[in-house]
Amino acid sequence: MLALDRATSVFINCPYDGNFRPLFDAVVFVAVCCGFMPRSALETGTVAEPRTARILQALIESKYSIHDLSRCTGEGEENLARFNMPLELGMAMAHRRLSRRVADRHDWLVLVPLGHRYHAFISDILGFDPGRHDESEPEIVKAVMRWLATWRDAVRTPNPQQVISVLPEVHQEMRTLRETWGPFPPWADIVLACLKIAKKFEA
Repeated sequence: MLALDRATSVFINCPYDGNFRPLFDAVVFVAVCCGFMPRSALETGTVAEPRTARILQALIESKYSIHDLSRCTGEGEENLARFNMPLELGMAMAHRRLSRRVADRHDWLVLVPLGHRYHAFISDILGFDPGRHDESEPEIVKAVMRWLATWRDAVRTPNPQQVISVLPEVHQEMRTLRETWGPFPPWADIVLACLKIAKKFEA
């Protein structure tokens, strides 16, 4: 079992498709390297609970969350966009607003690709400063680390270049897990694999 502490938990709300998978793995690894415990909708939880309820529970149990809006544009023959990410961002925003004590406050980061017209479909977040990336691993690592490393709950962290240098090892571990379990391995195994690799940065 993973030890969960709200003060160091960060909920990761990113696409799970094959093209984004290396970026998702990089975000999970960055969270671990900064001393945080990543949470995700991929956590199994109890199957008797609706998925939305499990997502909301994980958000409430996390002091921080990261939301990538890369897939909120039309795709396929019907040109349909996926809005799970904005929906979960809305949950995080409401959670922050409804938290009465400062200690219970939730902080969140929005990630958008360069040139993404997110303001055309979710204009209510104008005025916030999203983290921007060019859909490459180095840039998403830098965007996430810039945000996570500023919080007092962060531990002494490696620099972005050090994290980027070991991403091939992270991806190999993830490939091994997915070859064994399929596209969605047990979440604890994903986090433990990242923790194992991150140990090389310990003093």
